Amino acid sequence: MSDTRILVIGACGQVGTELVEELANKFGKDRVIASDIRAEASFDVPYLQLDVMNRERVREVVVDNNVTEVYHLAALLSATAEQNPEFGWKLNMDGLFSILDLGKEGILKKIFWPSSIAVFGPTTPRHDTPQRTIIEPTTVYGISKFAGERWCEYYHTRWGVDVRSVRYPGLIGHKSLPGGGTTDYAVDIFHQALQQGSYECFLSAETALPMMYMSDAVKATIDIMQVPLEEVKIRSSYNISAMSFDPAGVASEIQKHLPDFSISYAPDFRQAIANNWPASIDDAEARADWGWQHAYDLPSMVDDMLKNLRNKLEVSA
Repeated sequence: MSDTRILVIGACGQVGTELVEELANKFGKDRVIASDIRAEASFDVPYLQLDVMNRERVREVVVDNNVTEVYHLAALLSATAEQNPEFGWKLNMDGLFSILDLGKEGILKKIFWPSSIAVFGPTTPRHDTPQRTIIEPTTVYGISKFAGERWCEYYHTRWGVDVRSVRYPGLIGHKSLPGGGTTDYAVDIFHQALQQGSYECFLSAETALPMMYMSDAVKATIDIMQVPLEEVKIRSSYNISAMSFDPAGVASEIQKHLPDFSISYAPDFRQAIANNWPASIDDAEARADWGWQHAYDLPSMVDDMLKNLRNKLEVSA
């Protein structure tokens, strides 16, 4: 651990914001570098502007800073990528190759790259979706993530690259705003509940999807990177799960804290995306191979989100 130096790419996103903080707590602020496409950002660790598609600049940053591990989070998410599919594919794939090739050359010791439940499609079993199943994604995001899974496994099998991955479900956190995903309603609903007392959801009431609180997602991300190499038996991407709920379910839980909160429904193009995704995930292999465990269920997540957002909104006011 003493020689570990970490670069987080896409640090300003929903996951990166909290991941950088946890990595700094674990390894020290002097061993973590945050980076993203924007010119400036506020972190308690060094920050660099970095375009992951600029392969030479990525190499320069890694070599000059003696980086040993990269957490590569930069991507165009599901809903946003559907508005610009060509760029979504280019960013998601070219960025991954920039990092995998540094692993192939032995410059990086370990790589984390997240996949997503977006790899699944309408032919995938919707309930308790298994680790190995039919995978026929219908979005450019899902297609790029599935292709990325195959490339990660190929680089590990062919060249021994130590790349590790989990398939994120919908992620919910209070430290950053939504980033263009189909499950973004599950973050925005809390902001609107506290600020407006009502929310118009872009998915139908009964659209159940796998979800996870951000602290659990960050824990899974760091956990899989810390276990011994031989315990990581799947080199495409692991299913991970915590809870599943639909908009009506989370609204009902919010109403236990905010009785006057109301929700309405106006499904848009994101409904078609969500209809092709699983309702629940079987993550038995992650639990068996490297001890994955989640901490938050729906009631505890709602309670924590409302407490943290209420404090944040009161401070900002």
